[in-house]
Amino acid sequence: MRKGKTPVTPATRLLKQAKIYFTQHIYAYEERGGTAVSARELQVDEHQVVKTLVMEDEKCIPLIVLMHGDQEVSTKALARTLGVKTISPCNSDIAQKHTGYQVGGTSPFATRKLLPVYMEKTIQSLQTIYINGGKRGFLIGLSPQDMIDILAPTLVEVGITSN
Repeated sequence: MRKGKTPVTPATRLLKQAKIYFTQHIYAYEERGGTAVSARELQVDEHQVVKTLVMEDEKCIPLIVLMHGDQEVSTKALARTLGVKTISPCNSDIAQKHTGYQVGGTSPFATRKLLPVYMEKTIQSLQTIYINGGKRGFLIGLSPQDMIDILAPTLVEVGITSN
């Protein structure tokens, strides 16, 4: 894990304002490395690293999906759950426009636009999760319950094991 000054982001400001306890972890970001790299660098199970995915339905209505790092989102199951025709990832420019965060550094906290958040149900059973703090190479560790208290996500069961 890389040492250095931890960044101040809209996400960390929100958590501090809400008096939520969290740890800060800086690591060497690798382009397209994903949660495998951050889990390796933090020496934690990739299942505890939660990815923040910005997606949209067929009407281009955006939403956030929180998923275990070692799983993928079944977009078909999510579309069925939400009662829409399709769900697909937003392109990076659109995702950044909605969240205010650069892709690879997207946090679900303090997004530019208030987006509905859907969270894989099993995330709540973990003791600690590691999620992006709003900058590439920067994760925050916190309890899933604190995240639920702040984001009020809808719990879903749409995770599939990555190959």
